[in-house]
Amino acid sequence: QVQLVESGGGLVQAGGSLRLSCAASERTFRNRVMGWFRQAPGKEREFVASITWSGGPTSYADSVKGRFTISEDNAENTVYLQMNSLKPEDTALYYCAAGSTYYSSRYYDQRVYNYWGQGTQVTVSS
Repeated sequence: QVQLVESGGGLVQAGGSLRLSCAASERTFRNRVMGWFRQAPGKEREFVASITWSGGPTSYADSVKGRFTISEDNAENTVYLQMNSLKPEDTALYYCAAGSTYYSSRYYDQRVYNYWGQGTQVTVSS
């Protein structure tokens, strides 16, 4: 079973940047998709970004498009989320997830993912 561990969260001022990392315990299965989701206090979990493979197609939520970039390093079994121009509304617990492209291409849907990390907190102050 794949285990995912997020890191890189913290406190940053508005306009600043953070780079989140998600390390997998082993190489993930063939035809997999990696995604980032986030959940703010009192709100539902929402899609942030996804990538099908290193250098492959990426998807972003409208709220982060142009500011966030998802990427991965297969050699290190790690996926990243570079977050620039952070806003207070970006404050949330960020989760890394892994799913299979065999079942669905709706990578914004959390039901596509069957492996989840424990989350890393991102707090953006005004």
